[in-house]
Amino acid sequence: MQTGLDPRTLGLGIAGLGIWLLLDFASDGLFLSPRNLYNLAVQSSVVGVMASGMVLVITARHIDLSVGSVLAVTGMVIALLQAEGVAGSGLWTWPAAVAVGLVAGAVIGASQGWWVAYRAVPAFVVTLGGLLVFRGAAYLVADGRTVAPLAASFGALGGGVAGSIGETASWWLGVAAIAGFAAVTARARTAERRHGFAPRPRWLDAARVAAVALAVGGFVAVMNAYPRPQSDLGRGIPVPVLIWIASALVVALLFRATRFGRYVSAIGGNPQAAVRAGIDVRRVTLGVFALMGVLAALAAVITTARLGAGTNSMGTLAELNVIAAAVIGGTSLAGGRGSIAGAALGAVLMQSLENGMVLLGASSAVRQIAIGGVLVAAVWVDVASRGRSEAA
Repeated sequence: MQTGLDPRTLGLGIAGLGIWLLLDFASDGLFLSPRNLYNLAVQSSVVGVMASGMVLVITARHIDLSVGSVLAVTGMVIALLQAEGVAGSGLWTWPAAVAVGLVAGAVIGASQGWWVAYRAVPAFVVTLGGLLVFRGAAYLVADGRTVAPLAASFGALGGGVAGSIGETASWWLGVAAIAGFAAVTARARTAERRHGFAPRPRWLDAARVAAVALAVGGFVAVMNAYPRPQSDLGRGIPVPVLIWIASALVVALLFRATRFGRYVSAIGGNPQAAVRAGIDVRRVTLGVFALMGVLAALAAVITTARLGAGTNSMGTLAELNVIAAAVIGGTSLAGGRGSIAGAALGAVLMQSLENGMVLLGASSAVRQIAIGGVLVAAVWVDVASRGRSEAA
């Protein structure tokens, strides 16, 4: 019986829940407090936004080691335009600065994609060079200075005091999300019948909708349980999380419901067959890296807004968390298979480990060891599962 559930994503969710319970027990209840879960959601959004794009990059049999540096240089551009404007005139409003940053991210991503697609330079080499080049560029943009202050309204994009949508709007958004999932589920049943496929049992679809309703309702309730300063009102869903959700939905739609997404999977599954089938592999590859650049710049928007400043050290080692989130979430390093939902869970899991270890007083060195170990374990699971499927 087809359940419509990805066993690996389901297993990852169960494992993540177990890790949460262990961290909460070890931290004497601090980990699952509303305040910490609110901060965890905001922290996960940066990795989550970039992990969505990394799914497509890895699915197409490439890698992008430069995302942390691209975040840094685009973040510095966004901050510098806000703080100093044009030649120090201060004429740039933050929406214009954000637009320039997103365009810069697209250009950087496309330039790296051009070397990979049209000059056949391995993505590992191109993006390793990009890691160094753009990290240096982030320093040179403002001569190593921390760029501040930024616009006060811009800070809402970082999830600060005013960076959430409040209790009422959060509940309405949660209800809309549940209703939307129920409508998609019902539409899928109708489509299955129309095309002659046996639909899933009604109880299974009802259970899926109930599970989503429970997860969404629980999330909204926790976000509302964290009060605003000097107020009894809850903060609600953080703006960075909404940015993450919106970007993930767009990328998922692009990946699963468009010709471009199908081409990405086809290229990753068998590049030679994709060429013979008439797919413009070079153009698709260029598009994948351009999209990754835009998402890195979007993560830079959240990061600079949260910090309230631009620093050239932003995004240091972020590429490790992003790649780990995608791989842990079920994206195969061999290409051809990826999951946006899995990458989201992977991002939460990676940030949960780091957040929990901070609560437990672990040093930065210990946190890096743990993250590296989790990445190796995830790749091992991917290799082992691929070996079993090939043997079958």
